[in-house]
Amino acid sequence: MGGVSITPPSTFVLESRFAQELGELSVPWRAEDVPDPRLLVVNDALAAELGLDPDWLRSAEGARLLVGNLVPPGATPVAQAYSGHQFGSFSPRLGDGRALLLGEVVDAGGRRRDLHLKGSGRTPFARGGDGLAAVGPMLREYILSEAMHALGVPTTRSLAVVATGRQVRRETLLPGAVLARVASSHLRVGSFQYARATGDPDLLRRLADHAVSRHYPDAAGAEHPYLALFEAVVAAQASLVAQWMLLGFVHGVMNTDNMTISGETIDYGPCAFLDAFDPAAVFSSIDHGGRYAYRNQPVAAQWNLARFAEALLPLLHEDQDRAVSLAETALEAFPPQYSEAWSAGMRSKLGLPGDLDDGVASALVDDLLVLLQQNHVDWTTFFRALGGTARTGAHAARDLVLDLPAFDAWAERWRAVGPDPEVMDRVNPVHIPRNHLVEEALASAVGGDLDPLGRLLEAVTAPYDERPGLERYAAGPPDDFGAYTTYCGT
Repeated sequence: MGGVSITPPSTFVLESRFAQELGELSVPWRAEDVPDPRLLVVNDALAAELGLDPDWLRSAEGARLLVGNLVPPGATPVAQAYSGHQFGSFSPRLGDGRALLLGEVVDAGGRRRDLHLKGSGRTPFARGGDGLAAVGPMLREYILSEAMHALGVPTTRSLAVVATGRQVRRETLLPGAVLARVASSHLRVGSFQYARATGDPDLLRRLADHAVSRHYPDAAGAEHPYLALFEAVVAAQASLVAQWMLLGFVHGVMNTDNMTISGETIDYGPCAFLDAFDPAAVFSSIDHGGRYAYRNQPVAAQWNLARFAEALLPLLHEDQDRAVSLAETALEAFPPQYSEAWSAGMRSKLGLPGDLDDGVASALVDDLLVLLQQNHVDWTTFFRALGGTARTGAHAARDLVLDLPAFDAWAERWRAVGPDPEVMDRVNPVHIPRNHLVEEALASAVGGDLDPLGRLLEAVTAPYDERPGLERYAAGPPDDFGAYTTYCGT
């Protein structure tokens, strides 16, 4: 299994609280040896938050840490165990088949965060997989997660991508890589499903206590702490999915093992952003029935939360019927919480005054969505251009719509309420990780040219800033880009 323990910078300490407190939910493991790791990209700002010198990470020893071959003293790398409903079908034993939790670090702000690897080799949970990852999918996660962070969306972060020098067999042979990922934790709905499936009530309780301590300490003082935990996760996911929807983000694989307890976005496999607005948009090659289509994401999230509730039932009340009733009541909060977050977000995207009547605001939003769908209007470009229309009366937004009479009628109603362009510019990005630009950057990086990746990251990590020289990163796809399909990378 390899791995040599030597010391990285003294300011960096990896703890192993998860491994120590929940040994039944993990297997101690080491990453496969990478003889000559080569750093492709490193997140300097995130490294500094974690107490790591970015220049040291660029050294040979730093690269070895980032692939799991350098293990600080006291750290206990583990492969985590979890279950999951995958496209509705329950798999009782999934787990980190190609990933390792190196440990936890307390960052400069006093927050405990996981340092985690993807593509570090087979583990006992690998099943038939090779445990490896390719450069393209790992760089995709780097781009998308850092863009989401810049957009203000709760998310796992990407610290670095390191080339392994080994080939990975997918449809063809591809260059291999390891992603170093940072998260508030890697606790998932599937973690609780696994604990419940063991039949060990003590394990389930300890996992819940760990989640409360890690993410929702206020729940510990509630009359019903585990019910308060569930309610907090429901609220966090309602807010998160509303943010996805407002930005036109399609996750693509919303299985229960990909829903975090923290409320962070995790797993940027077959994800994409909308270009033309289409509620039925599906990009994932494996989502044949559209289960996780753009418009279905709130429903999918609530379904996942119901599975979380099922796992928690023994902790909610000793009487099964009473536990079910408490869970159902708490879950009923999801639709209104989601709707409130979505409505508030759309008000901001349209710059609507806070005191505007809800009925007037809802009609403006609903009618606009119909207009955008019928005219195949680019979601991101339209809302940013609409801010310019509010400010100067420019026709940039109007020029994106084919049905001009319909747009003019809607715009007249919208202007009449006095939209605020400053509010609009704060929430409507100029730059998102455009699908065609992501593919361009990945293809170049796989071929050895990292310059397009760097330019794309420059744009998407300051998404609300209009800057000269980056105009092509704000533009929609070329006419010949065609239908877009994404793949999970395994």
